[in-house]
Amino acid sequence: MAEYIESLQRLAEQFGRLQGVGRKSAMRMAFSVLEWSDEETEEFARTLVDAKQKIHLCPICQNMTDREICSVCSDPARDRSVVCVVTDVKTVFAMEKVREFRGTYHVLHGLISPINGITPEKLKIKELLERVGSGEVKEVIVATNPTVEGEATAMYLSKLLKPFEIRVTRLAYGIPVGADLEYADEITLQHALKGRRDF
Repeated sequence: MAEYIESLQRLAEQFGRLQGVGRKSAMRMAFSVLEWSDEETEEFARTLVDAKQKIHLCPICQNMTDREICSVCSDPARDRSVVCVVTDVKTVFAMEKVREFRGTYHVLHGLISPINGITPEKLKIKELLERVGSGEVKEVIVATNPTVEGEATAMYLSKLLKPFEIRVTRLAYGIPVGADLEYADEITLQHALKGRRDF
């Protein structure tokens, strides 16, 4: 029945465009919206348009913000000499939840992946080099995922950053808390051994 209501179908298709939302979830979302009052629907539409118009990339770190400069870059308590390079905005949110890192970030907006047509020029690497070239940055922490693309991007960045004579580090990866060593794959064990520290 629902598939014959054209407006409902179009609404579900729009929700289905969202990352991670399947056909059934999209249809549930569409039905939920139809249960809202006119005021709630208008507020939802306004919020959507408002977010799209106001959110942009921070000119310093390339993170998303609705201010001129993001909250991390404008925080005077942050150590601007340390920059943590991450793949995407979601990683910044994850790192901030830990409340351990007091430096700043740089968001690449992807990883080098020639198979998928993602070349270094399509990432925010030029902006990173400009930051490092200013002389304020003393350490760059490369926090890309331990995947083929993540490792390739990390290696590419380390070569580009070498002439700047700054410290370039990589996040230590290893065995998650509560995991059994016998089930760990060889790459995880390899990273765990490399990232070992004194007791």
